[in-house]
Amino acid sequence: MKVILQKDVKNLGKVGDLINVAAGYARNFLFPRKLAQEATEKRVSEWEHLKRVAEVQKKKANAEREALLTKMKGVSVNFKVVAGESDKLFGAITTSDISKELEKSGFSIDRRDIHLEEPIKMLGQHKAIVKLGDGLQGEIQVIVERA
Repeated sequence: MKVILQKDVKNLGKVGDLINVAAGYARNFLFPRKLAQEATEKRVSEWEHLKRVAEVQKKKANAEREALLTKMKGVSVNFKVVAGESDKLFGAITTSDISKELEKSGFSIDRRDIHLEEPIKMLGQHKAIVKLGDGLQGEIQVIVERA
C-alpha cells in the first residue's frame, strides 16, 4: 500500500516521502497515529505540486542569500571598546554584538549564522564567518579598537 508520511518515522522515512508499506502496518500503526495518509491519486498530485512549489521557494531563497553574501563582501564591522594595558578587553565581543552592528549597516543576519572560533577578547582585526546554509558562506572583518 502506498502512503504519504505526515511525520518523520524512524527507519521508514521523512515527512512528505511517498513510500510503499504493508497494508496492515498502514492500517494498524501509521493511520491511527496520524503518521501517514493513504496515497490516493488526488493526494499524490497535491504532494507532487507541493514538492515543486517547495523546490521553487528553496531556489528563490538561495538566490537571495547569494545576493546578500555578494553585497557583504568586503564589509567590516568596527567596535570601539575599553581595554586594559595589555590590549585585553573588559568583556568580549560576541556574535550577538556583531549581528547588532551589521543590522546598523543594513544587513539582517541572525547571530546564529555568524561563527567565531571563540569570542573576541583582544584588540585588533579578527575574522567572522557568516554561514547561510547550503554551503553558502562569506567572511567579514571585525575591527576592535581602543575607545
